[in-house]
Amino acid sequence: MNRRDFLKLLSRALLGASAAVGIGEALRFLSYAPERPPSAFDVGLPSDYPLGSEVLRPEIPALIRHDESGFAALSLVCTHLGCTVQKETNDGFRCPCHGSRFDESGKRTQGPAKAPLPTLPIEIRSDGHVWVSAEPLSEG
Repeated sequence: MNRRDFLKLLSRALLGASAAVGIGEALRFLSYAPERPPSAFDVGLPSDYPLGSEVLRPEIPALIRHDESGFAALSLVCTHLGCTVQKETNDGFRCPCHGSRFDESGKRTQGPAKAPLPTLPIEIRSDGHVWVSAEPLSEG
């Protein structure tokens, strides 16, 4: 085997190995199954949320409000591609990924998101703790 044939064989072998690794990584990427998060979160006692309070809970992610009508939880997961929105100082929420904006109640004010931020079910259980479901109750 001369030098030219050897280099041709070596380059084809390296190209084939690179393709195999690339295909393997693409298949691994496409078959990724993320860990399933908890379906509900114990967020403490009602006394942890004074009347008129808004508490960001990044582990859910949600904003928990307590007002005269009771407790409410607003999901902070953008309805566009699932990024976590950030609270603006006085102007609702902004998605850092693609620029969607939502008002204080979670209604979409600027796209690319098409839907409002969903409301999360919240309840006070018999043990006296406040629980927030990770599954949306409804939109808006």
